[in-house]
Amino acid sequence: MDVEVAFARPDRQEIICLQVEEGTTAVEAVRRSGITAVFPEIDPEKDDMGIFGKVIKNPSSHELRNGDRVEVYRPLKIDPKQARHNRAKKKA
Repeated sequence: MDVEVAFARPDRQEIICLQVEEGTTAVEAVRRSGITAVFPEIDPEKDDMGIFGKVIKNPSSHELRNGDRVEVYRPLKIDPKQARHNRAKKKA
C-alpha cells in the first residue's frame, strides 16, 4: 500500500511517501517514514495524528488504507478561544 506521512512547522513542511504492508498502523508508518530524523520534536507515541484532517483517536491501533496521509499534529501554543479573545481585545 502507498501512504504518506506529513508534518509541518511554520518554517518547513515535509510529506514522505512510503510503501507499507496491509495492517500497518499510523504510528508504525510514522516510525518507518524516518520523519523523526527530519523533525526530532515528533514523538510518535504521544503526538496527535489524523488522516486527511480527521483526528485519529488511537493512532497505535488505527490501520491505514491505501492512499492515506498520516498527519502528525503539533501541540497548540495557545488555546484557540484565548487567541480569539486576545484578538478581540486588541481591536477594541
